Amino acid sequence: MEHVLGLVDKPEGCLFEPPGTHAQDKQHLLLYRNRLLVVLLNRFPYANGHLLVAPRRHLADITELNSSENRELMAMLSDCSAILRRRLHPDGLNIGLNLGKVAGAGIADHLHFHIVPRWQDDHNFMTACAEIRTIPQHIETTFDLLSQDFKQLLDKEQNR
Repeated sequence: MEHVLGLVDKPEGCLFEPPGTHAQDKQHLLLYRNRLLVVLLNRFPYANGHLLVAPRRHLADITELNSSENRELMAMLSDCSAILRRRLHPDGLNIGLNLGKVAGAGIADHLHFHIVPRWQDDHNFMTACAEIRTIPQHIETTFDLLSQDFKQLLDKEQNR
């Protein structure tokens, strides 16, 4: 509500470049950070468990990714899908990438994928008519639920 009312200062820097060097950071909703990419919970989600997956490099277009970033992003989208299915049991997932402001990118200068868990009949008249979103679980609880799985991915990566 503070965000909606304009009571929160706009954060400095880029959302996809959280400060510090920690691989996880609950304050910034950072579930995973390695040398090439980040995974964050969306602070203003369309549904419970809405994830953002982005390269660490500040790139605006998918054509700017190098082959390592491209491989890592695709692998992480698969890992994120598995984690969401295991922990939240959605009926489906929307996975998307909006390139450019006119294509719907809210942050157009740093490309990022959205992974949105979906459940049968999850959007009702409130979303369709009043543009109100209802999220059944507090975002910090969702972070706690997912963070151990992402920690395991980080641990596995370090042991390679």
